[in-house]
Amino acid sequence: MAVATSPHSLLLQNPNRPLPKNPISPATRLNTVHLPAKPISIKCAATASQTQDQRPLTHAPAQSQDRVFNFAAGPATLPENVLLKAQSELYNWRGSGMSVMEMSHRGKEFLSIIQKAEADLRTLLNIPSEYAVLFLQGGATTQFAAIPLNVLKPEDPVDYLVTGSWGDKAFKEAQKFCKPKVIWSGKSEKYTRIPAFEGLEQSSDAKYLHICANETIHGVEFKDYPTPKNGILVADMSSNFCSKPVDVSKFGIIYAGAQKNVGPSGVTIVIIRKDLIGNAQEITPIMLDYKIHAENNSLYNTPPCYCIYMCGLVFEDLLEQGGLVEVEKKNEKKAKILYDAIDESNGFFRCPVEKSVRSLMNVPFTLEKPELEADFVKEAAKEKMIQLKGHRSVGGMRASIYNAMPLAGVENLVAFMKDFQARHA
Repeated sequence: MAVATSPHSLLLQNPNRPLPKNPISPATRLNTVHLPAKPISIKCAATASQTQDQRPLTHAPAQSQDRVFNFAAGPATLPENVLLKAQSELYNWRGSGMSVMEMSHRGKEFLSIIQKAEADLRTLLNIPSEYAVLFLQGGATTQFAAIPLNVLKPEDPVDYLVTGSWGDKAFKEAQKFCKPKVIWSGKSEKYTRIPAFEGLEQSSDAKYLHICANETIHGVEFKDYPTPKNGILVADMSSNFCSKPVDVSKFGIIYAGAQKNVGPSGVTIVIIRKDLIGNAQEITPIMLDYKIHAENNSLYNTPPCYCIYMCGLVFEDLLEQGGLVEVEKKNEKKAKILYDAIDESNGFFRCPVEKSVRSLMNVPFTLEKPELEADFVKEAAKEKMIQLKGHRSVGGMRASIYNAMPLAGVENLVAFMKDFQARHA
């Protein structure tokens, strides 16, 4: 992709380089950005400030020559057409004369952005009207404390089903604010499975049951969800959020860090049943009080504006793809190709996770010869496939194949795996 040279781009490349005597004007500079030729329409339903010079969302090539296949667990790869759209609007958002990063979060321009982002997310997940959608900060980890602080009293019992590191971290944080109980943990089995729901010994007085819907580190994903005995279901969906349809009505609270499937790091999305709002403990910091954020439409203080804008572009892109039913089909296809390559390698590659609960998002695997794992990661990087090293607590390799990972990335990885095996088996 060629981008016209500007005094600003030269300055970014070399801060000490003097600017040209006759710099290109901003208008000329914007008009000389060369984008890939195949445009698609983008639906902008927001009503406020639509006098913009709106450029179409454009499809990037299957994989640009200067891009790598990024298998990182998060921050993770974003759709190239979304990045190109953001690039085209970075300097002057749709004729407003401002970048999104410069806008007042209470101005009509940004209001149109956040309102449309919420509307599109509601459409994607078919979120009922009795649920609030909050755009917050602090990552999903902050919600480990915010949830018990908002919906429990210090003496209230709650159940935690721990299927990986993140579920365990959520339980440990909750111990500070309520009386949590681990009703099942997969730690002794190195977090490789999910228990049968009918065998769970839930507490009769638990106010909620907490799960992590997809464990990023260990690659374990719920394919169905347990029904709480008396309380509500709370789910950390950070790493499979918007990767497939979900019946939101089954949950009291869904929360997710955006940096896996729907945007850059910096924004956390909370979907909460409205009747659960307004019961925060007195010690709850104001920035963790859901009531404050709901009453102010996520604008109590300055939110992560640019991150919300990027999420909005991703939501538009997911809708353009046909919604989450179609997105799930693509994710299933990618995952099958990779898991098949592992399972058909005669033990050269191994995935420890029970097949029925293998994640469509995060695929951990090891080598029959562990001493070759560093070479695998290093050689893959030379082939423009990066961030394949497994989490430090698990080892081995991990390929995160979120929504934005193109099919070509998985196919390239599988081809490399087969070649690596042929050379080292």
